[in-house]
Amino acid sequence: MPAASPSSPLAGAARRWPLLAVALVLAALAVLIFAWRQARTATPPPSAPPPVGVAAMTVTSEPAPAAIEAVGNVQAVRQVMLAPETAGRVTAIRFESGARVGQGALLVQLDDGPERADRAAAVAKADFARVQHARVSQLAPTGFNPKALLDQRKAELDQATAAVRQLDARIAQKAVRAPFSGEIGVRRINRGQYVNPGDPIATLTALDQVYVNFSVPQQELAKLKVGAAVEVASDAWPGRTFSARVNAVEPAIGADTRNIWVQATAANPDRALRPGMYVNARLVLPPDSNAILVPATAIQTSAAGDSVVVIKGPRAAHEGSAQFVAVETGRRMGDRVVVSKGLAPGDVVVTEGQIRVQPGAKVRVVSGPRTGT
Repeated sequence: MPAASPSSPLAGAARRWPLLAVALVLAALAVLIFAWRQARTATPPPSAPPPVGVAAMTVTSEPAPAAIEAVGNVQAVRQVMLAPETAGRVTAIRFESGARVGQGALLVQLDDGPERADRAAAVAKADFARVQHARVSQLAPTGFNPKALLDQRKAELDQATAAVRQLDARIAQKAVRAPFSGEIGVRRINRGQYVNPGDPIATLTALDQVYVNFSVPQQELAKLKVGAAVEVASDAWPGRTFSARVNAVEPAIGADTRNIWVQATAANPDRALRPGMYVNARLVLPPDSNAILVPATAIQTSAAGDSVVVIKGPRAAHEGSAQFVAVETGRRMGDRVVVSKGLAPGDVVVTEGQIRVQPGAKVRVVSGPRTGT
């Protein structure tokens, strides 16, 4: 068979096969290099973040003392501003500021000289009227004197006796006496001073018993009972508690505040509580036998209200997913808060570390709640 000429089609194809093979090898190599570079620069698929370590506790119900706390003030059971009933000049002052006086003690004497002179004259007139009446009364059975004369002498005697009593009352008004036993305040008058009716002399206060007045929201109305115990504390006596009993509950609710005024009575034998003093009143209520208490650090407060982070899952006491739960809180007891709604016994609540937790995030319990001392 004759050999193919260099210019024949078969000879051209034979020459192009090596070039085509080299081109294919180079293209495959380029593809491999590009894939290798893409594999090196590609971001690996994200892995799940590790669980967040938190402190948590399992919620239980327990008995808890109940109380209503309020700010109140002290009021004296008996307190008056002593003042004269009539005008006159002070002739004697029979007390010292701050002294204790008994009921009926003479405190201030006003000039009663004219009234006593008038009384002496009235007594003499009454004595004469009595003699006249007695004489007519002896002669009346005989018929010597008419009955009209007897009636006249009886009227004259009554008038004279009434005049004496009237002057006795005016003389009594010249003396200012203590209406009850108590402690005298600062003296506001001097001897020789002319006083008018109602001018202040001094305060008289009985401190052996005081009122404690405070107000509570109307929602607590059903819990208010006469005779309920009240614990009273004042910053004037740190660490000391005074006992009181509710003696009255105002029937009407305040139109402005919607609060109820409560009054309690406290014994004050050492006069430690003083009228006008501000105090903290704690109205003791029957204990709540199934209260749920959590550390105050577990409560998160926001514009939407209070909430806690609850761990959900079959092993919630050890790990699980975080869920934010809205709760209603009540009174505070030391470093714990009563949760009245939103939690149930058995719930696992995050007490510390919840700031780093997002809803649905995985959490792991690393410790229990820290207890206060």
